[in-house]
Parts: sequence; structure tokens; C-alpha cells
Amino acid sequence: MIQKKGRVLLVEDDDEIGKLVIMALNTNDYQYEWGKNGTQAMMLIASYHPDVILLDLGLPDIDGLKVITYTRKLQLTPIIIISARSDESDKISALDLGADDYLIKPFSIAELLARVRVAFRRNVFLDSNVKDDRMLYSNGPLMINYESHTVLLNKTHIHLTNIEYKLLVTLAVNNNRVLTHRYLLKHVWGFESSEDTSLLRVAIATLRKKIEPNSNSIQFIQTYIGVGYRLIQN
Repeated sequence: MIQKKGRVLLVEDDDEIGKLVIMALNTNDYQYEWGKNGTQAMMLIASYHPDVILLDLGLPDIDGLKVITYTRKLQLTPIIIISARSDESDKISALDLGADDYLIKPFSIAELLARVRVAFRRNVFLDSNVKDDRMLYSNGPLMINYESHTVLLNKTHIHLTNIEYKLLVTLAVNNNRVLTHRYLLKHVWGFESSEDTSLLRVAIATLRKKIEPNSNSIQFIQTYIGVGYRLIQN
């Protein structure tokens, strides 16, 4: 008997696209559920507990952005947007609310499956990123517990998305090193190369809001314009 790889929730109201994606998921041995509107999606997110969500934004009953917000109140499940909305403002809105990735229709099934594989690898977070036996990272008031995947600021728990956590850890294990856009896209999102840095830009911005909550607090992330970012040891 073939072992199924994991649970994928597809949220898509277009039957033609939905059938194509479901066929690909089935062929590649993923378990799946298919919701055709936002109401069904939220019910399935709560009951099916998917490992990855493929979400269309243009749903017939509610905007897909509301589904992102609902999901992020419950869990850190990776959300891959599949949408015909191609404006950068739409992409940034989705990412800012907690989506992890964004594919514009029409997309290739091969690329979609590659993004799904990356999302599953992200779920099994690579603890090998931690280069020694220390399970705690301490930087002034900021602390990361690699074993429990938790982050504290001034001894208060900070709620991060899956992407924000992996981004922070990637910066932390390369403390005081400047990491290029390409390096971060590869190690956090799994992209070998990409000219589109909007995913990274939005994730850095949302992470900063959480670990640098006001202008008087310690600044951790330093920007090197056109190059990348560095986590400063305080």
C-alpha cells in the first residue's frame, strides 16, 4: 500500500483548475480535500487540519484574504496563494496577512508541486540549521528556543508565522553575517533563484514589527540596500 505524503487543502471555485490540481495531488500521493468557497474552506481548516493550504483569493462568498486571517488565528499551516490577481498590492496584502507563497494564474502544475514540496519541508523544520549543540539563542532581550520553536522578547512569547520563524532562525544562526536576498530566498522559501524579492521584503517587515515593536527598542535587523540583511548581536 502506498504511503500518502500529507494533507493538502485546495480552496478553489473554478472546476477546471480544481480538477487539474486534484489530479496532480492524487498522482503524487497527497491526501486532499477540496473546498469551493470560503465557508467550506474555514470548516475544513478547523476539521481537516491540513498540512498545506492552496488558496484562491477570488472566492464566490468571501474574499480569500479573510480565509488567511481566519487561518492565522488558529495555526501556522503554510498557505500558498493561487490567484489571478497579479498586482503587487494584492500580493503584499496576502503576504502581510500571513500567506507564505504566491502563484499567479495561469501557473504550471510542476511549479505548484515544487512549491508544495517546499512547504512540506518547511513543516519539518530543518533543525540542522542550528550549527552546534546549543538549543537556545540569546541576543539582548531576544531569545529563540530551537527545540520548542518558540521566540521570546523581554520574556514575553512572540507569535510568529512559520515563515517569520524560519527567517529569524536563518538570520540568527548566521549572526552578524550579511545574508543576500538570494541566500534567504533559497534557504527560507526554497527558491534556487528569484528576481522577485517581495516575499522576502514583506516577511522582513512583519518580523520587524514583532521583534522591534517601537523606535526606542533595540534594532536587530540591519538592511543592506540592494544586497540583503544582517541580524546584529546586541
